Amino acid sequence: MKTVVFDTNVLLTDPNVLFEYKDADIVLPETVLSELDKLKTARVDPDLRFRGREVSRMIFELAQGQSLIEGVDLGEGSKLRVVPLEFGSTQLPEGFSTKSADERILATAYLAEKAKPKNNEFVLVTNDLNMLLKAQALGLTVEQFGTGSDVSFAKRYIIRPFNRYRVPITILALALAVFGAVAYVSMRMIANNANLAPSSAEFRNLLTADQKEAYNNLVALQQNPSDEKALLGLAQFFSRRADFNEMNGDQGAKINDAKEGVKYYERYLGYVATDTDARADMARLFFLSGDTDRAIQEIAQVLEVNPNHIEANYWLGVFYWQGRQDNQAAIDQFKKVIELTKNSEQWRGLNEQATFLIEELQKTSSTTGGDGTQAPTATEGTTTQ
Repeated sequence: MKTVVFDTNVLLTDPNVLFEYKDADIVLPETVLSELDKLKTARVDPDLRFRGREVSRMIFELAQGQSLIEGVDLGEGSKLRVVPLEFGSTQLPEGFSTKSADERILATAYLAEKAKPKNNEFVLVTNDLNMLLKAQALGLTVEQFGTGSDVSFAKRYIIRPFNRYRVPITILALALAVFGAVAYVSMRMIANNANLAPSSAEFRNLLTADQKEAYNNLVALQQNPSDEKALLGLAQFFSRRADFNEMNGDQGAKINDAKEGVKYYERYLGYVATDTDARADMARLFFLSGDTDRAIQEIAQVLEVNPNHIEANYWLGVFYWQGRQDNQAAIDQFKKVIELTKNSEQWRGLNEQATFLIEELQKTSSTTGGDGTQAPTATEGTTTQ
């Protein structure tokens, strides 16, 4: 028998991978379910949302009448188990961190390998090159799932979930660190009204396209602090980084980036107060930073100007649902989203998302006596422009 541990990106490459291994103990780290759950508030590709929804529904159907912790029968001698990160008597190697989602998945795989029956084979399946290398360093057997378009999909939407992150994964961490240091120095220079020295070719080659654009916007702001395009560009940059950190389970970094994005949006909206799309995204960042009240206030301003703003109506539903635990108010907002998007192919994904969330919220309300105080366990993705 073989013990098989799946990374999140593998399930999103092909949900049916759960049935690819015969006579196997299929292990899903609990963190994988958490990552799937985070898709409901992350700005990701519609295809990724669809696959995430398929994975969640498939696991839900498999678990009917059975315990995912004890194991669910998959047929052909295989079982599926959800495994929490519990150390017991086995400790991780010295210096191993469990701060990020990837590290927690890798830690669960390491512990599962140590706990497997003596005669069981073991394999960690991932399409994340960084995790693959770390797993090999820990002495774990690891393999990739899928080839060609499948692998490129995983790299594009999981390893680098935003289209502009196109550097090799092995230098991504270094590039982010270098950019952070240079951005800090740049902002200090701007504050002191100093001349900003041009970056070296070596430095710029380490940056992603997204980071280069952000750096250029910093330079533009030194020359003109009221440059609207640069302010908006930096606000959107930090918005994408907040989403990236949300997907990776780094809550501290997510909150910091959300707050930075808010600062630039506020400066931008000081010049272009009529940009409702920008204000809607700023509201979302307030929510990600933990300020639900301010998020609702900003969304209310958007809807006062444009009551049919689709994303604003959707996000207000999310704020009511996750921030206020007001299921009925959330359902009302999602119903409006369905009405606004019912004849639009462009918004078909969001229409399906709102429909799905209403169903889950209604189920939750029915099991809590109708008061709607318990959040559903829906696993969904969202989209914004």
